[in-house]
Amino acid sequence: MKAIHHPHRLLATHIHQHNQQLNKNRVPMVYAYQDVKTSKKSNRLGETLSNLLNIQKPYQKINPPSTHDSNWNTLNIHEDKANTPTMSPKEDISDRWRDIHGVQEWEGLLDPLHPLLRREIVKYGEFAQATYDALDFDSFSEYCGSCMYNTHKLFDKLGLSKSGYKVTKYIYAMSHIDMPQWLERSRLTYTWSKDSNWIGFVAVSDDEESRRIGRRDIVVAWRGTVTPSEWYENMQRKLEPIGHMDSKVEHGFLSIYTSKSDSTRYNKSSASEQVMKELKSLVDFYKSKGEEVSLTITGHSLGGALALLNAYESAANFPKHPISVISFASPRVGNIAFRDELYQMGVKILRVTVKQDLVPRMPGIVLNESLQKFDDFTGSLEWIYTHVGAELKLDVRSSPYLKRGFNFIGIHMLETYLHLVDGFVSASSTFRSNAKRDVALVNKACDMLVDELRIPTCWYQLAHKGLECNSYGRWVRPKRDPEDIPSPTREEQSHGELVLQEISYGF
Repeated sequence: MKAIHHPHRLLATHIHQHNQQLNKNRVPMVYAYQDVKTSKKSNRLGETLSNLLNIQKPYQKINPPSTHDSNWNTLNIHEDKANTPTMSPKEDISDRWRDIHGVQEWEGLLDPLHPLLRREIVKYGEFAQATYDALDFDSFSEYCGSCMYNTHKLFDKLGLSKSGYKVTKYIYAMSHIDMPQWLERSRLTYTWSKDSNWIGFVAVSDDEESRRIGRRDIVVAWRGTVTPSEWYENMQRKLEPIGHMDSKVEHGFLSIYTSKSDSTRYNKSSASEQVMKELKSLVDFYKSKGEEVSLTITGHSLGGALALLNAYESAANFPKHPISVISFASPRVGNIAFRDELYQMGVKILRVTVKQDLVPRMPGIVLNESLQKFDDFTGSLEWIYTHVGAELKLDVRSSPYLKRGFNFIGIHMLETYLHLVDGFVSASSTFRSNAKRDVALVNKACDMLVDELRIPTCWYQLAHKGLECNSYGRWVRPKRDPEDIPSPTREEQSHGELVLQEISYGF
């Protein structure tokens, strides 16, 4: 009966114990890449909980698609695409950007999924993915928890140089409550910071991209966490007031967004204060030039929750500018009053979810917006959690490239989400055969692809685990380039002001 009353805690506790065992043999890597081969017991637990919550019928072990089946010959399809571009040419959306940005709540664009909207969702998802790919997750590094590259290098290093955006500011966060597996810490005594983590960035579209999309777009991308089970278990799961009305949000999310301390190097100002200062600088600059400006805020998992808090604050500060949130695997953040206030302020929210992912069902796995049907009997329930916005709901089973088994971490991965978005046509259609995004990306940090593809699991890591052979033939840990070392003085400067100088010269 315990599992029925507290299923999220039971699942989190089990995965926490499993991860502790895995961490004994953990190898430092770029991303939060742990061995994610789930035990049989964990699989059975996931299946039981999944069935309990009516997410789906329990997965049954089935054989991968036969290579003799011409319809689902995944290996041949994958190899045929090996020498083709991973994306289609960009299309001009300047006359439709408001619809794609959600002015009509994406009505008629989600099922079937409009190709132009699909492209934009993937674009913002890749910005969120960048916050994982560039994170120094090596606990033996003195820079653990920071970004490995400076703002000018980030997109070039991650293959996003053609995105049409330039990073203007990094955001750092801390928390006054214990949130394990979110705050990455170095094992070394001397580190760049003992309190803060790199949590995201602000970027702005360049002139060419702005012409294509019909406005100057300012993006905020928030980092999440790859193993959310532990911090969900340790969250206090209490709602805390925000704003001046009846809105309330989850205490742990708000703590990360607003915590600061004069004793820290990077969080003398909170993540909230850092991002709002940068947004004001950019909005004021482009407004003075007579340009139309939009804010698009994105994030995955915990990052999706922070994106919603950021949108709430941005709407209060920039009431005349279109603000949209495109989140992936986001948990519930606040109560019904918080949702209603976001709607009243005109914030447009698109939640991308996967049917088999448990995280979007938390917190409030039982006490949630579904109880509104009983308002006539109970009155308005201010203490329950509720989701906000339109939903694009995906299904792992729609892709012939993904394994049919319950993999809690793999299903939750952002790369899994982006793969499913790229192949989604409609709820009643099969995975689109002309999807262009590289399938191998799915296995960056997990084991989700069918074995026929022969893609290694958790393959995304630094060469030689970050070691280099020096001139004496010894393998050593290289020093970071000075320009990539986090600097409190440099980070406290207004990157917006610096970039605006570059923009004036035609960046």
